[in-house]
Amino acid sequence: MQRIASGEENAVEELYDRFSPLIFKASRQILPTNAEAEDAVQEVYLRLWQTADRYDPRRAKLVTWVMLITRRHLIDRLRRKSARPSPGKLDESTGIAADLNPSTSRLSDDESADLLRKRIGELPELQRTVIERAYLQGFTLREVASQLDAPLGTVKSALSRGLNRLRERIRLDRSLG
Repeated sequence: MQRIASGEENAVEELYDRFSPLIFKASRQILPTNAEAEDAVQEVYLRLWQTADRYDPRRAKLVTWVMLITRRHLIDRLRRKSARPSPGKLDESTGIAADLNPSTSRLSDDESADLLRKRIGELPELQRTVIERAYLQGFTLREVASQLDAPLGTVKSALSRGLNRLRERIRLDRSLG
């Protein structure tokens, strides 16, 4: 790890050769597909590379430390996955589905989706970006805050204001349409 921290490329290769089967096996036990497990292995190695300077051989064996990083990454990954809404969750969690539901309005599914996209596009930039990233791209609010380099509270407020504005606009569209 000290060699990795000092920037030696061969050290990363050696670490990869030594531990990738173990990390893959642990990832595969938790993740549903080989592709996701392979992605997790790459992400774990990125974390190992980024935190190489923190490894202290007096506190833990290398295998213990590598598996601790792996475990933490897999837990984070599972949390992110469970925190991300499914594509239909935007409608369920915001109440917008009732406003766009073809059975309660005269709009078809395609028209409803087009209208929703149009209304999202009309939001102020921060509100639009937060909604797109959180609901349409599946990022957590914490991830969105990090991406935008904005406080989490600001992102939460933008999301709330944006969803309220969407609800109001769609209800108005429905009453006029």
